[in-house]
Amino acid sequence: MHPRRALRPGLLIGASLLVSACTALRGGAHAAPPTARVPAATARATFDSLRTTLDRAIADGAFPGAYAAVGTADGLIAEYGAGQLDAADGTRPSARTVWDLASLTKVIGTTSAVLQLVGAGKVGLDTPVVRYLPEWTATGADRITVRHLLTHASGLPAWRALYKEAATPAEASAQLFATAPDTLPGVRTVYSDLGFILLGKLVERVSGTSLDQYEQRHVFAPLGMADTRYLPPAAWRARTAPTEVDPWRQRHLRGEVHDENAARLGGVSGHAGLFSTGRDLARFARAYLNFGRLDGVRVFDSVTVAAFITPQDTTLSRRGLGWETATGSNSAGRRLARTAFGHTGFTGTSIWMDPQRGVFVLLLTNRVNPTRENRKIGAVRTAVADAAVGALDGLSRMESR
Repeated sequence: MHPRRALRPGLLIGASLLVSACTALRGGAHAAPPTARVPAATARATFDSLRTTLDRAIADGAFPGAYAAVGTADGLIAEYGAGQLDAADGTRPSARTVWDLASLTKVIGTTSAVLQLVGAGKVGLDTPVVRYLPEWTATGADRITVRHLLTHASGLPAWRALYKEAATPAEASAQLFATAPDTLPGVRTVYSDLGFILLGKLVERVSGTSLDQYEQRHVFAPLGMADTRYLPPAAWRARTAPTEVDPWRQRHLRGEVHDENAARLGGVSGHAGLFSTGRDLARFARAYLNFGRLDGVRVFDSVTVAAFITPQDTTLSRRGLGWETATGSNSAGRRLARTAFGHTGFTGTSIWMDPQRGVFVLLLTNRVNPTRENRKIGAVRTAVADAAVGALDGLSRMESR
């Protein structure tokens, strides 16, 4: 049930009144987002659930800093920033903190672009990828469709160390196009970065522009996502959460992409490379919960959105097109509806949207700081989702008695 029906209207509370003082950092073009029409007690309970869960994770050493937000298509219910950006930077994360999204790039950027091109009839889901990328001449590539890449059922290997095999973006692309599937498409699901690098190339070929320029013009600018981009400028560095002390580059990364293959490809790729803020991603989530429309602007075709968030072949997985869907055992936790869809990122990011409830849950962290060997993020993701939805559901049931 949509929260505008499940949660009876009551006293409105602005999320900015509930969160820590970090939200005071907003200003100028970054005005506070609208608040969802929920009872004051619901907003308080949701905020408390985020604060308790994130503060516990900070104490447990899951990450240096985090920002979480819960909202509806109308706006925020609650948000909370915990910890600090880095051991050497005590700044508390806020809605304006810039995070390396890692594999959220696949859905925020690449999937959005492909969705638009499919909706416009410029890309066919069941068209062989080589129709758009004839330079992909590897054995077996001709059997792989766009749908196969989006659902990770292409037969491609999960990964290839392009950054070790190539010295330039051009050489890395050549290695990509030389990569063959290791099994037939449609036989199994193997999560593959390579498939989404290819999808990024496909967007560039079909649109006639670079991936970053396409997404900026057609996705981020129309949605008012002013702080979402590849290759963030130096001016953003102070509010960017550092990631790993990288053994390959021999430095602590801050404001440059963590993913090595994305770095070798020049920082712009279909699988990783995007940076964004909680403010921007809340706008993105609200647009998806509105099936492609935000603030009177339609960015995605609603019918195509519905197709992309629907599981495609449940004999293989519950994956939609680009998106994961809730299984009860993945990062969506146990309480979001099975119609919920979302994704995670290696650096410690995740986003989930539940169209049945009309709710989104956003978590942004830098769990790879100072090392990727910190693996506590998995439990935190599910705890945040379960705590937030539990707060909403518990109060909804109590208030309906």
